[in-house]
Amino acid sequence: MKFKRIPDHIGVIPDGNRRWAVGKGMEKKDGYHYGVSPGFQLYELCRDLGVKELTLYGFTTDNTKRPAVQKEAFQKACVDAVMDLADRDAELLVVGNADSPCFPEELIPFTNRVKFGEGSIKVNFLVNYGWEWDLNHQGGLASKDISRMDLIIRWGGRRRLSGFLPIQSVYADMYVLDELWPDFVPEQFFKALDWYQVQDVTLGG
Repeated sequence: MKFKRIPDHIGVIPDGNRRWAVGKGMEKKDGYHYGVSPGFQLYELCRDLGVKELTLYGFTTDNTKRPAVQKEAFQKACVDAVMDLADRDAELLVVGNADSPCFPEELIPFTNRVKFGEGSIKVNFLVNYGWEWDLNHQGGLASKDISRMDLIIRWGGRRRLSGFLPIQSVYADMYVLDELWPDFVPEQFFKALDWYQVQDVTLGG
């Protein structure tokens, strides 16, 4: 697919894992495992198209109020995703409250940006992230190393930001897909990019 205009920075809210699992006759916690592979498919598409930065919502501080089995499942999915990315090509930054016991210890080394391969695309992963924590962080914005987003794509049909990087999303165009995240196929991403082509990006000017 060729597009005249590619967003520099795309944010992704990969929602619907639990609903997908229930629809398949599984337990809610099982959906998170099936959300890892779509993330890598999207990462590869963005890298190949020349997207400069990709931010993925892992889990929020509010998500940690869910039952323990679900919490353990999405923590493991985030760790698995980061460890798999280490064999690829990216500059990875994990942003979230690492002082909390809900933050996986395995991801602490990545709270400073780490380069894998040629580092041709920046990948930001929000883990145990809370917007209030971000805005009230000592010394300034906790997510200051993440740039302003141009396009946010949300899977799962919900039409809300759910606290997703309130500063960086200030001028982002938002596209919502009804499909659940584990059902990801490239055509969904291309549909969002097609829509983005005709948006009037003025940044208020």
